[in-house]
Amino acid sequence: MPAEILTTSSGASWQDVAADRQRYRDSTIAPLGLPSLKSQASSALLDTTSIAQSVLTAEELDITGRNVEDLIPLLASGQWSAKTVIKAFMRRAGLAQQLANCVTELLPERALKRAEELDAHLVATGQPIGPLHGIPISVKEHVGMKGCDLNAGFVGWVGRVAEEDAHILQILWDAGAVFYVRTTQPQALMHLETSNNLYGTTVNPYNTTLTSGGSSGGEGALLGLRGSVLGIGTDIGGSIRSPAANNGLFGFKPTSLRLPVMGWSATMAGSDHIIGTIGPLSTSLEGVRLFCRTVLAGRPWLREPSLIPIPWRENERYDRSAKGRKLRVGVIWDDGVVRPHPPVVAALARVVDELKKSNEVEIVDWDCWKHDLAWEIIAKLYFCDGAAEEKEGMTVSGEPMLPLTKWILEGPHVRQHTIQSLWQAHQERDAYRVSYAALWNERDVDVILSPAGPGAAPKLETARYWGYTSQWNLLNYPAIVFPTGTKVGSSDTSQVAHEYPEDYKPVSEADKYNYDLWKEHGAEGYANAPVSLQLVGRL
Repeated sequence: MPAEILTTSSGASWQDVAADRQRYRDSTIAPLGLPSLKSQASSALLDTTSIAQSVLTAEELDITGRNVEDLIPLLASGQWSAKTVIKAFMRRAGLAQQLANCVTELLPERALKRAEELDAHLVATGQPIGPLHGIPISVKEHVGMKGCDLNAGFVGWVGRVAEEDAHILQILWDAGAVFYVRTTQPQALMHLETSNNLYGTTVNPYNTTLTSGGSSGGEGALLGLRGSVLGIGTDIGGSIRSPAANNGLFGFKPTSLRLPVMGWSATMAGSDHIIGTIGPLSTSLEGVRLFCRTVLAGRPWLREPSLIPIPWRENERYDRSAKGRKLRVGVIWDDGVVRPHPPVVAALARVVDELKKSNEVEIVDWDCWKHDLAWEIIAKLYFCDGAAEEKEGMTVSGEPMLPLTKWILEGPHVRQHTIQSLWQAHQERDAYRVSYAALWNERDVDVILSPAGPGAAPKLETARYWGYTSQWNLLNYPAIVFPTGTKVGSSDTSQVAHEYPEDYKPVSEADKYNYDLWKEHGAEGYANAPVSLQLVGRL
C-alpha cells in the first residue's frame, strides 16, 4: 500500500482515483518481470486458460497445478519451501490479471516475508506452523487486510484503510496461510458479475465474452486461471456460487453466522434482514473442507459472539441404517420462474442418471414452491433504506452508476421501509421460511440438487436472474456449487437433446429474457463455459 492514496475527498476526480488505483496495482505486479500478454488478451482468442503453459517454468506449472490437499504435505515436509510456492502463485496471479482483469493488488513484500518466516520455523522446529502451513490464499478486496485499502467497489471509499486483518484472516494466518493477492469485486458489491469504475470488468478465462460471475468474480477468474487454488469470497445472493459455477470451481455458501465476518467492508453494516456469509472458493472439494475445518477449529464464536458455536463435525456422515432408507435427493429441473439453458439441463440429467445407478440414492423431482415470491421478499429486504447508502457511495465521488447496479438498486421491489413496513417484510420472510421448511419435511428429502444459475456463465452485462442462488440466502440454507466436468458446446450430444421446444412460450418476463439470450447467442456464444450444479442442505 503506498504511503499516500489519491482520493476524491482530497479533490481528485473519480477518473484520476481510478487511474491511480490501476497504476498502483500494476506497480505491485511489475517486479515479477512477466512478459506483456496484451496482444493475446485483446485478440480473438476467447479461451485464455492455456496461455500460462507457454510463460511459466515447468516447476511453476507443477506447483500451481496442484490442489490444496496436494500442497499441504509437500510444504509441511519441506519438499517445497513456502517461498518457492508463493513466488509461483504470485507469478501466475500476475498473468491472470493480464488475461482476466481480476486483481486489485499483489502483496509481494508481506507474502515473501511471511513465507520466509514459515520456512525458518520449519527448519528450526521440524514442524509446520499449522494445518495450512505455507498455503497461498487469495482474498476478495472487501475482506479487510491491515494497512490495505478497503473500498468495497466504490471510488469514493478509496482511502479507507483496514486497521487490522479481518477475523477470518487472523485465524487462517495462525494456521499457517500466506496472503498474497487481493481480487476484484463489483460496484456496490451487488452484481452477479464483476465490474466497477475503479478497475473495469473482470472477464471469464474460458470465454472472455462471458462474465466471471460476482460479486466474488475476481476470485472466480483467478482460480479459473489457477493463480490461486483457495480463495475467500462472500455471498448474500449468489456471490460465491456464481463465480464458482462460471469458472468450473467448488464454492461453498455456509449458513449465516457460521463463519466469521468481522472486518469486512460493505454498505448496510449492521443490517440483519438478510445476512451475508463468507466462505471458500477452491479448485477441489477437499480445499473447501480444509478451509471450513480450519476456520472452525479456531473457535471464532469466542471473539465474534453472534456466530453459532458449532465445531466442524468431521466424522458425521449420512447414516442410511439410522434413517432406514436411501439418501433422498430432490431435483430441481426448473424453478418455475426461469427455465435453464439446454447445457445446464443436459448436465443435470447426466448427473441424475449417474445417481440413479447407485443403490444408496433415491431421486425425487422437487416441485418448486413460489420461487417468484421468494425473490420479491429478498429483493424487498436487500436495501431497506431504499438503497440510499449505496447511492451515496457513488454520489460522493461523482462516479456513474453502472447498468447492473442500476438494475438491482432500482428494481420494482426496492423500497425505503418504515419501521412498520420492515416488520411486515420480516414476517413475510419468516412465514416463507416456515412454509418451505414444512414442504421439505413433508417431502422428506436430504438434499436438493439444482442448477447453479439460469445458464452457464452469462454474456457480459446480462446476469439479471439471481433466483437459483438467492433462494437459499432467503431460506438461510447452506449450498455448494460443483463442476460437472462438461462445457458448453462440448461433444456431449445431450445438450442438443435438451434444447427448448420449437413452440416454447416463456412463463415470465425473466424467462423471456433468458430464453432470448439463448436464441440470440446459442451454444456458439457460450462456447467452452464450464457447466456447474448446486447442492443444497439444511444444517
